[in-house]
Amino acid sequence: MIGRLNHVAIAVKDLEAAAKVYRDTLGATLSAPLPQPEHGVTVIFVELPNSKIELLEPLGADSPINAFLERNPGGGIHHVCYEVDDILAARDRMKAQGARILGSGEPKTGAHGKPVLFMHPKDFLGTLVELEQA
Repeated sequence: MIGRLNHVAIAVKDLEAAAKVYRDTLGATLSAPLPQPEHGVTVIFVELPNSKIELLEPLGADSPINAFLERNPGGGIHHVCYEVDDILAARDRMKAQGARILGSGEPKTGAHGKPVLFMHPKDFLGTLVELEQA
């Protein structure tokens, strides 16, 4: 059911400092910062030949990333994102298998302008999983 790895998301306290590491130290190509108010984050994508790294900075006091950064003050891997052909079919299949979808269970629009859902980390070996319609 899952397709390619779309991105690995890293939560950071300072988006520009994190971008500098990837841009200046690793020579990576980066997107412009993209505020995502619906998700409570601002993101920058690090472009790789076969995938992306998504740098996440909290956007506002109510950002869900704040709690992660309180537990992990230095930042760290927040989630992995896999592509699926049909997000509603994937959601229904996951629910039928007992997996929990976070939030309302209805897809939201992600940073790539495509529908996304997040799966409960306790159902995926302690890893927060994002599904994005390809």
